Amino acid sequence: MPRLRTVIVLRNALRRSRALQIAIIVLFSLAGQAMVTFLDLPVPGGVIGMALMLILLATRRLRVRNVQRGASLLLGEMLLFFVPAVMSLLDHREFLGLLGIKLLTVIALGTMLVMAGTALTIDLCYRWMNRHAA
Repeated sequence: MPRLRTVIVLRNALRRSRALQIAIIVLFSLAGQAMVTFLDLPVPGGVIGMALMLILLATRRLRVRNVQRGASLLLGEMLLFFVPAVMSLLDHREFLGLLGIKLLTVIALGTMLVMAGTALTIDLCYRWMNRHAA
């Protein structure tokens, strides 16, 4: 009985605490990095960690509400993660010329290709779900 009470208290603390939720997300990222290092995979550790989290969310071993507040905070403050990259422009003035235009073109084209690929994938999955639901 005391074990059940401890589990309930921990669950409630996890649902209420953004810090604990962010810690869980970071732990998944670190676990993914450890797997990449151990297995010598050519994929970023954060991607593997988020895939692990996705698997647990899909199998309902981890509930969305247990990481929702922490993830929302991280997404809301995402601009802070890009400030160091923008500040590096001050050190590399060559990015403000022709090289910068080329890079900007490649980034824009890559972003559009990712968005188009995502849209097509979602559309195909949606059609597949509608066909099998009927």
